Amino acid sequence: MSKPLWQPSADRVQSTNLRRFMDFLKARHGVDFQDYAALHRWSVEERESFWDAVWDFCGVIGEKGARILADGERMPGARFYPDGSINFAENLLRRRDGGDALVFWGEDRVKRRLSHGELHDATSRLAQALAADGVGPGDRVAGFLPNLPETLIAMLAATSLGAIWSSCSPDFGVKGVMDRFGQIEPKVLFVADGYFYNGKTFDSLERTRAIAAELPTLTRLVVVPYVSDAPALTGFDGRARRLADYVAPYKAGEIAFRRMPFNAPLYIMYSSGTTGVPKCIVHGAGGTLLKHLEEEVLQCDVRPDDRIFYFTTCGWMMWNWLVSNLACGATLLLYDGAPTYPSPSILFDYADAEAMTHFGTSAKFIDAIAKMGVEPRRTHRLRSVRSILSTGSPLAPQSFDYVYAKVKEDVCLSSMSGGTDLIGSFVGGNPIGPVWRGEIQCLLLGMAVAAFDEDGRPVTGEKGELVCTRAFPSMPIGFWNDPEGAKYREAYFAAYPNVWCHGDYVEITEHGGMIIYGRSDAVLNPGGVRIGTAEIYRQVEQLDEVVESLVIGQDWDNDVRVVLFVRLRDGLKLDAELTERIRKRIRDNTTPRHVPARIVQVSDIPRTISGKIVELAVRNIVHGRPVKNKDALANPEALKQFENRPELAN
Repeated sequence: MSKPLWQPSADRVQSTNLRRFMDFLKARHGVDFQDYAALHRWSVEERESFWDAVWDFCGVIGEKGARILADGERMPGARFYPDGSINFAENLLRRRDGGDALVFWGEDRVKRRLSHGELHDATSRLAQALAADGVGPGDRVAGFLPNLPETLIAMLAATSLGAIWSSCSPDFGVKGVMDRFGQIEPKVLFVADGYFYNGKTFDSLERTRAIAAELPTLTRLVVVPYVSDAPALTGFDGRARRLADYVAPYKAGEIAFRRMPFNAPLYIMYSSGTTGVPKCIVHGAGGTLLKHLEEEVLQCDVRPDDRIFYFTTCGWMMWNWLVSNLACGATLLLYDGAPTYPSPSILFDYADAEAMTHFGTSAKFIDAIAKMGVEPRRTHRLRSVRSILSTGSPLAPQSFDYVYAKVKEDVCLSSMSGGTDLIGSFVGGNPIGPVWRGEIQCLLLGMAVAAFDEDGRPVTGEKGELVCTRAFPSMPIGFWNDPEGAKYREAYFAAYPNVWCHGDYVEITEHGGMIIYGRSDAVLNPGGVRIGTAEIYRQVEQLDEVVESLVIGQDWDNDVRVVLFVRLRDGLKLDAELTERIRKRIRDNTTPRHVPARIVQVSDIPRTISGKIVELAVRNIVHGRPVKNKDALANPEALKQFENRPELAN
């Protein structure tokens, strides 16, 4: 394509935070950047100056200490602001006025809002209650909660005391929760009595009783009423209190924010857990805050009084990313429930009703509403929306077309990619640059991102491994219960010494952007040729008949053959004509090696609770190997369809 899909106007560029930041750097360091590429090079080469400028430009509250970076060439081992101190909650609660801090929609049933002052006061009361229960630095406080205002308040109250926050969404089963919280041994657990999804009400307390019985370290359980006014507290050995009763003795006042070392633990996040017990990834307070501010203020152009939405649960790192926007002075637009109930337009209704500026969602949602025939450009004004953010999986080229044709023409479509491992992104949006079809816009500032070929050399315009060659602030400070750091080093640094290898198969484009072809461990290898799974999905899922698909490599005849599973629209059958059209589409738009040897219809595709399809689990099932942790899946019953398929036995 010779022309970009979108280009910001000159006036729009001048109004961005990124343009102001470039002027800030010119005044401070005498550097005059002609384009984003030059700024990125400087941000990697002059990491200390760059991250220190981010601290000042974004107004981080805290003490820097004497050093910006120690052991900067070590990965792992580099430490940003090793003498510094901050409190995470203090940075998020910097506003106390009557403007909206958050708006909450629970499908079409519940609508609430809290001002910045009300959010501060609610946090103050809960922090006092937690302190009275002995919660302090290093204690773990966990949430088994929907995306409620109280979830945010609980996190802020815990982290104001220097405690560590960790959360799971309420659709996890007991074993899925215990695989996570059982490892970190929380002192306090926040739960809701239930949640709404797709118009139905689901109970959480029965599972919570089983979870609490298996957590001997738990001294307090706080129940948030959501689906009922007075949830029953029986079966908790006297440890449970309703939230209102728990905070009743305390009056709102100034919060005694406990400033902790810059690299003190803030969050414990979890790997997907589909290949065993989830890894507990510990992220530091300062690194998380600094990385999120860089992404939100500079790459996503979040400004004070902007209104930020991201469709996420509390079991996905995008919740942690979303709530950090409070430190930008923005309003959070929280949503819990099904994204298409009671109609596929519910989130666009929300955008219009609440003057949303940033619409954040998953690539899967964009694909799904396109297949439903939803055309928000015809039915909604979306006047305030400046940016559409997408992550979770690669955004297909046809989804770029759909956004600009059917959603909004003048919008910065920022596909982002990174993950729980860094609680942020390696690549993402650039508000002063063009959007090219099928490409993530840019390598993020301060991130020394490259694509390595099989010999470990950086390449452009060729596929390779996504790596980061220099340390960055939001690298994990370690894994829980990994005192020697062996699991941590094995996870990211085993492939290339002193280089972070992320596990994505990618290409850096001539525009300085990136195309992601799938996970490296799911790459297909027929005849010794590496094929990213996303290359096949991009073709197959353009067919109207195909709702979604999953592709694996099956060991066959001393080689690997490509096997494609498809879920079709209701009532459709995979016949010879559709099979041939699928093969032709793939052959015409990729190479003959991409064409599946077998195409098989299934009624469901297994995925993690955060919505990612699980190619490796299906590959194991097809080869007769066990799937180690089915509790990490949202729909483990779907795996049955892949067992002993006669189509794959010949």
